[in-house]
Amino acid sequence: MKIFLKEDERIDDLELDKLKIIQNKNGFCFGIDSVLLTDFSKTIKAGSNVIDLGTGTGILPILLSSKTVDTKFTGIEIQNEVAEMAGRSIKLNNLENRIEILNLNILDLKQKYKKGNFDVVITNPPYKKLNSGVINEQKNKIISRHEITASLEDFIEIASYLLKDLGEFYMVHRPDRLVDIFTIMRDKKIEPKKIRFVFPNKNKNANLVLIKGIKNAKPFLQYENNLYIYDEKENYTEEILKIYNKNK
Repeated sequence: MKIFLKEDERIDDLELDKLKIIQNKNGFCFGIDSVLLTDFSKTIKAGSNVIDLGTGTGILPILLSSKTVDTKFTGIEIQNEVAEMAGRSIKLNNLENRIEILNLNILDLKQKYKKGNFDVVITNPPYKKLNSGVINEQKNKIISRHEITASLEDFIEIASYLLKDLGEFYMVHRPDRLVDIFTIMRDKKIEPKKIRFVFPNKNKNANLVLIKGIKNAKPFLQYENNLYIYDEKENYTEEILKIYNKNK
């Protein structure tokens, strides 16, 4: 299929089942956090109805389409040009029957969907609080990295509204926000059930955390083994290579 590319756009090979994605080199491109989240959430049950809050390039549903069975995905993206680009990536991969991209603010989803409409919510939300840090980036990068259009609490509250009873919630975030995350999750009736810390290597502090929650579940938190990105020689660890399907 011939797909039109705009200026500064490129097609990247995801090296998984011939999947590809369109990205703008001057925009916010997906990172390892998205790849790790798809691996963390690949146990999504067959036939699940999944919504991705803040889908960006559409990377989460595109990768998860290969890792799950008979799942349907809806990606929500507030930025019109990014949503349109994600839509072209869906067509590029012939995934129109499994993935839908909607150009909406997550704050408007209560008007679009009834409560408990989805089996699973996944999200890689902006990590930085509004007015935190130096903001000197392009608008689309700012929106992707800072809580400008919606806060962490908004993402979790909307997730709780959208989830069915005992529905699953998957998120990647920063460890320094963990107290806020767990406090808000409990308040919004999403019980933290599984957590995994991600470290650059064994000599550095964790810089990512993967979290699974379940709507209206009983308390019990499982800690998974730490995940290390690089070994002592600054090469990807065996587990990261496996996640990227690059094991020899």
